[in-house]
Amino acid sequence: MLAYLRGRVVTRGEESAVIEVNGLGYEVFFCPPSLEALGPEGATVEIFLAESISMYGGTALYGFRTREEKQLFDLLRDAVPNTGAKKAMDYLGKAVKSMPDFAAAVAARDPKRLTAIFGFTAKTADKLITALKDKFKDALPAYQGAATASSGAYAQAMSALTALGFRPGEARAALEEASAEAGRDASAEAVIRLALRRLSPK
Repeated sequence: MLAYLRGRVVTRGEESAVIEVNGLGYEVFFCPPSLEALGPEGATVEIFLAESISMYGGTALYGFRTREEKQLFDLLRDAVPNTGAKKAMDYLGKAVKSMPDFAAAVAARDPKRLTAIFGFTAKTADKLITALKDKFKDALPAYQGAATASSGAYAQAMSALTALGFRPGEARAALEEASAEAGRDASAEAVIRLALRRLSPK
């Protein structure tokens, strides 16, 4: 079973990229934030992999930029009822905006944070909390203290923008673009500044 690749990005599409390793090209599917952060065509990348076999017998490869992303994907696919690989990737695409904040919201059993910050529906937020509330400690030890940790830059920025009167939907859209531009290690202040540029009237 393939678990890791180090190779060159040959092409990038809307959902996947082809990674060339020793003359072989592997099509790997990513969640949108991870695909965006993968780098341009020609870049050398290192990714973790999960394989999924469809009911029709085909095998798909799903890629993750960090070990923690893959661990969360495995947890979502295995623990959340009626969640296959594609649905787990959809959930992961929202959660990777700020994995500590996602873990904190689940551990605190706070569906409003999951809907406001990450864009989950209320029904899905309740389902995720029910399925994951007691599993982060064993499956994702790096986030076992997330319930008491301070909010990350993404959550702080979201709170600040909604306090300024922006609707959660428009604030979230601006933050997604701002976070992608600023990078994962950016401060809340930097993300807020970039988001406000997108929200301010032209």
